[in-house]
Amino acid sequence: MTREEIREYLQPVYDLERLAGRISYKTANPRDLLAFAASLRMLPPIKQQLADFKGSLLKELYDELDTLDDLEALISSAIIEDPPLVIREGGIIKDGYNEDVDKLRRSKTEGKNWLAELEAKERERTGIKTLRVRYNKVFGYYIEVTNSFKDMVPDDYTRKQTLTNAERFITQELKELEDLILGAEDKLAALEYELFCDVRDRVASQVERIQKTARAVALLDVIASLSFVAERQNYVKPQINERGILDIKNGRHPVVEQMIPNDMFVANDVLLDNGKNRISIITGPNMAGKSTYMRQVALIALMAQIGSFVPAKSANICISDRIFTRVGASDDLASGQSTFMVEMNEVANILRHATKKSLIILDEIGRGTSTYDGMSIAWAVVEYIADARQLGAKTLFATHYHELTELEGALNGVNNYCIAVKEQGDDIVFLRKIVKGGADRSYGIQVAKLAGVPDRVINRAKELVEELTDADIAARAREIAQMQSTPSKKRVSRPDEVDANQLTLFDTVKDDSIIEEIKKLEIANMTPLDALNTLYRMQATLKNRI
Repeated sequence: MTREEIREYLQPVYDLERLAGRISYKTANPRDLLAFAASLRMLPPIKQQLADFKGSLLKELYDELDTLDDLEALISSAIIEDPPLVIREGGIIKDGYNEDVDKLRRSKTEGKNWLAELEAKERERTGIKTLRVRYNKVFGYYIEVTNSFKDMVPDDYTRKQTLTNAERFITQELKELEDLILGAEDKLAALEYELFCDVRDRVASQVERIQKTARAVALLDVIASLSFVAERQNYVKPQINERGILDIKNGRHPVVEQMIPNDMFVANDVLLDNGKNRISIITGPNMAGKSTYMRQVALIALMAQIGSFVPAKSANICISDRIFTRVGASDDLASGQSTFMVEMNEVANILRHATKKSLIILDEIGRGTSTYDGMSIAWAVVEYIADARQLGAKTLFATHYHELTELEGALNGVNNYCIAVKEQGDDIVFLRKIVKGGADRSYGIQVAKLAGVPDRVINRAKELVEELTDADIAARAREIAQMQSTPSKKRVSRPDEVDANQLTLFDTVKDDSIIEEIKKLEIANMTPLDALNTLYRMQATLKNRI
């Protein structure tokens, strides 16, 4: 109940650090100050709720939480409840905050009453019944007295103009009223802006107190939110270890499970360590859930390490120094980098900076290039990570290169897992369950059918897939794995020995024309484009002659 009350009080609190920044840099407007004051009004009840907690962290937050009552009182007394957005046109300061503002504001509405009162007072004082207070654009306000009463004019009247049948005068009081009435609007706007800036500067002078409180409120918000989600979504408290074991039972993706109705999300286990379960190679069709599974593992590890409960039945999480991910496809057209180049840059960054304590998530490395190159790169990456002398990090590696499943048994710590799929004729059903073993099919045609690709294209694809088999690739992969798993004495060839199966460039040339042309090339004077065109032409010539 206390947590829910705290969450209710936190809801109307704005971003205090952002508002403090705007106030410090003098970019805050009156509405920002009112939002700041409204947030500060929530702090006393929040602190009152924290007083009952015994935990050391919450007691520390209680001590650090400054309610900033003085700043809230200052803003509330100075700024009206619905100020304009423009701060230089007035209408900002509350009545009663400043005497001069009140006087100027009254002068705009009560100026005529003041003049009438002055006129009545002067008539009574002088006894001049025809005395009038009038105004024109040339002289402003003045007192007019007819010639028949000019002998009764007091000495404190200053003559301003003489007419045929009257005299016009000015007094010090009338002059002050004139300045007040005629310049009231401009003076009021300037004074209100000055007072607003003063209030803002006084708040900005307490920025250290504000930031300290803002950090306490932010941490309290995080703790309350994590607590609420953990209870509502049945999270569990993870065990934390430093032995390199990542063991999750019935783990769930904290976001994806919210998008699937009726609790239909399929939970999965994961076991990674620094020994026999260092790398999991995950195969299976697209849309089966490989990426979701790997991301949920990374998220659970991250949530546990920030002190959150996690979406699982049980979890024993090791401390990771970093979590590296290479998921999804993207390019960087602005810098001229293709999807594959971006992918390789990220892989290079991971391999250079990861350590044995890192958690690595790799999704379909090498898919942006040819099958042979892509599979070779993926294979080499797995070998590098699996080698404890090179890297030895805990890794989830999803791939469509089923040949990589041959690495299980060939490399220490590599295990195969796949997403279970149920076939129903030409259709498939994704079971979303991770099981031991490797997949031997990608079900790409079935996924294309699910996506709505026309039947004519699907049928033609089925015909072609029967003709195009990757059996030779699989055989080559098994051969490589066998060579690696079976140590043998390597024969060291001498420098003068030449592989009989390897042809040199010149073995394919029918005559010496290409050689002569190469000898005559002035490479130092060629541009890269010229060199590429020359090489392309020579290659075409050789192909035609062979």
